[in-house]
Amino acid sequence: MKFSYQIAMRHLRSPQKGSFSTFASVLAIFGLGLGISALILTFSIIEGFEQTISQKIAQFDGHLRIDHFLDVPFSEADPFLDSLLATSPADIQTVAYIQNPALLRKGLSAEGVVAVGLDTGNGHFEGLQSIIVEGNSTLSPGNIVIGKRLADKLNIVLGDHLVLFDLYSMGQLGSRKRLKQLKIVGLFHSGLLEYDRTITYMNIHDAQYLFNMEHMVSGRIITLNDPKELNALRNHLKDSLSYPYFMLSWKEKHRILFDWIALQKWPILIIFGLIALVGVVNIISSLSMIIFEKFHEIGILKALGFSPAIIKRIFLIEGIIIGGFGSILGCGIALGIAVLQKNFQIISIPEDIYFMDHIPIDIDWMMTLMIFLLGVLSAMLAAYWPTLKAGSIQPAEALRYE
Repeated sequence: MKFSYQIAMRHLRSPQKGSFSTFASVLAIFGLGLGISALILTFSIIEGFEQTISQKIAQFDGHLRIDHFLDVPFSEADPFLDSLLATSPADIQTVAYIQNPALLRKGLSAEGVVAVGLDTGNGHFEGLQSIIVEGNSTLSPGNIVIGKRLADKLNIVLGDHLVLFDLYSMGQLGSRKRLKQLKIVGLFHSGLLEYDRTITYMNIHDAQYLFNMEHMVSGRIITLNDPKELNALRNHLKDSLSYPYFMLSWKEKHRILFDWIALQKWPILIIFGLIALVGVVNIISSLSMIIFEKFHEIGILKALGFSPAIIKRIFLIEGIIIGGFGSILGCGIALGIAVLQKNFQIISIPEDIYFMDHIPIDIDWMMTLMIFLLGVLSAMLAAYWPTLKAGSIQPAEALRYE
């Protein structure tokens, strides 16, 4: 085995000037490396995009919502629901909320918005706090937080006062119009265009007054510290939660978006996988050229008594070495680019289109390991056919003109 390895390394590092063996081996290693790196980066970008979108949406919608089946308000005091959530097997934060359409007015400017009232106990809503760019997210009575894009559109700044109108009361003839004056204490920016332009946050007591929902709420927003515990929480709730309540996760609410991401994932991986396949074909070509160049040497080894199995082993080892170095090179290139992108955001994209201002990357180490092993295995399989050719060479034919 050691002897076969020494010969294989000598072929790949041929000391002869102008030898094609070393040149072909280097090309095969780089070809496979580029294919492996493209495959790893593609998968990492798709995963990063999905994770970033998921996190951004969960900041607004929470990971799970419990609402009324008929989409009508229900009592904010529900001992059954409170006890059910208190015994959750997952680590969660629960916030009662009210959500209704409203008209926001500042001077002569007006805009339709979705007003969300949160029961934060005069504190912070964790999902909102992480995207505040100006001011703070303290939702005390009389305060409101709006999107930076909406503020820029209406020329609103921190400290300004605005008025929210209940659209339902405005549409009722002869009824008293309900409105609430609020002070802007914070501006948020998430990168999700529609959310930044339409969502406003206020204290739940202000929302109850504005929408005439005294002691009523639209539902509960549940946020998990670990989103992987969602299934455990759902299993806990589904056994006890019944009509008129129902639960809806953030991925179910935006099913079309996440289904589209899933639909795009495999075709893209297949396309970039073909690049790696080209690298595998290069291994076949390079080993075939090495065998052609070492034709006489193989004949000499056969004449000295080396069996076809040993000859095959030599070139199989060469294929494994090329596959191993190519896979290592590909992983190194991919991880290097990933680190640079994560730390310095060297590649930017239009935020209005992609909901983020740079290409996100999320390295899945298990998938990276699988791609690495697949690269080595593919190189071994690619080397198999040339080794059969090498093992079948006859000494008399190889040394006929020597």
